[in-house]
Amino acid sequence: MAGGAGDYFAQVPGQNGRAPLGVPARPQLLKRRNLALVLGEIATSKRLSRAQLSSRTGLTKATVSTLVDALMEAGLVVEHDPERGLIGRPGSPVTLNPRGPAGLGIEINVDYVSLCVVDLAGAVRHRRMLSGDNRLLSPDVVLKRAARVATELCDEADGSGLTVAGLGVGVPGLVDFDGVLHRAPNLLRWQGMAVAEQISDLVGRPLKAVYCDNEANLAALGELWFTRRPGLFDFVLVSGEIGVGAGIVIGGELFRGVRGLGGELGHVTVDPTGPPCSCGGRGCLETVAGQEALLKATGLAPGPASAISGPGGPAAELVARAVGGDETTVAAIEKAGRALGIALSAFLNVLDLPTVVLGGLYAELSPWLVGPVTAELVDRVVNYSWSPTEVVVSSLGGDASVRGAAGISTRRIIDDPAAFFPDVLTKS
Repeated sequence: MAGGAGDYFAQVPGQNGRAPLGVPARPQLLKRRNLALVLGEIATSKRLSRAQLSSRTGLTKATVSTLVDALMEAGLVVEHDPERGLIGRPGSPVTLNPRGPAGLGIEINVDYVSLCVVDLAGAVRHRRMLSGDNRLLSPDVVLKRAARVATELCDEADGSGLTVAGLGVGVPGLVDFDGVLHRAPNLLRWQGMAVAEQISDLVGRPLKAVYCDNEANLAALGELWFTRRPGLFDFVLVSGEIGVGAGIVIGGELFRGVRGLGGELGHVTVDPTGPPCSCGGRGCLETVAGQEALLKATGLAPGPASAISGPGGPAAELVARAVGGDETTVAAIEKAGRALGIALSAFLNVLDLPTVVLGGLYAELSPWLVGPVTAELVDRVVNYSWSPTEVVVSSLGGDASVRGAAGISTRRIIDDPAAFFPDVLTKS
C-alpha cells in the first residue's frame, strides 16, 4: 500500500468509510464501520468504559463489548482496572494501547533529515536528526543514511513494546497521489523518485503502509492532528525552510489540488524583476523570504556542507540576532514578512481561509513577522474589513512535518482498523 497523504482514506469503501448511497451495508462492512466508530471514540475521549462507549456511539452494550474485545486482541486498545473512589459501580476504562502499533515519520529536507516514531495516541516515543547539506550528496547516499537511522528507531521501538506499522516521508517538492516526487527545486537530482518505497525497501521491514507527500502538506496534517489549538479546521500552514511551502486544510481535510501538486507558495512571484530562483523563475517568494535569502541579507550565509538548521547553525544565530535587536536582521525579517504577506494575500483572495499558521523557522521569527504579514493582509485581502484572517504560530514549529509523516499511519489505523488488521472482522 503506497501513496501520498491526501489519499489516506482511499482504502475505505466510500468517503471516510461510509458506504455509497444505495449500497446495502453488508455485515462485514457494518462491523468495519462500527470498529472505526468505537476506536475513534476511544482515541478522542481517552478513558471510556464499555457502557460509556455504548452511550456515545448508540451501539448496544453487547455490540460494543464484542468490538472492544476484537480491538484488544489486535493490540489496539487496553482495558484498565476500574478507577477507585467513584460513586456506584465504576466501569473499566478502555484506552489506546501505548505498546501497540506505531508510525515512523521521516522528513528529508535540504539541510537535514528528521525522523520520529509516534504511538497510537500521537506521542513521540523515539526521534533522531541528521544535519548536513543534502544538495551535496546523491539521493542514494541520503536515502541510505535515512534508512540506517530508521532501522535503528524501529529496533528501539521494538524494545519499548511498539511495532512500527507504517512509514510516512515528507520531501520539499512536488509529489503526486502515487507518492512519486516529480520535482524538488532545491534538490535537483531528486526527480521521478518513489522516495518512501525506496526507504521502505532499504529498511526491509514488513510495513503495512507507505506514504510520501510534500513536507508542508505533512506539516499541515501534523498541526491539524496534534496542535494544542482547538477548532483549527480551516487554515493554510506556511512552512519556512530553505524553500517556502504551504499546506492547505479545508474542513479538516488536506487539500492537495487535482493532481496532488498544490501549495507551492514559495514560487509565487512577488517581484517580477527580482533575483533568479531555483525553479527557473524570477522574484519568487523564496528568493526574498526563504531561509537562505534571509541569511544572505544578514551576512549569515552558511559555507559548503554546513547545516542551516539545528543548534548553533546560522538559522539559530539569525533568531538570536533578532532577539538581540540587531537592526539589519530585524529589517531583513520584516522585508520577508511583507513579501510573505503579499503572496498570502493573493492566496487568501482565492481560497478564503480564516487562519494562517506560521511554521518552520517562521514560527521562531513570528515576533517580527506577524506584524508585517498582517499589515499586507489588511491592505490586500478584499474581505479583511469584515472577515479578517488571523495569523497564528504553529504549536509544533519545526517538528510539524515529521510528526505529520509519522501520524499518517496511526491516524489511518484509528480511522479504519480493519484495513490494517483484517482479522478484527472475523472475531465474534
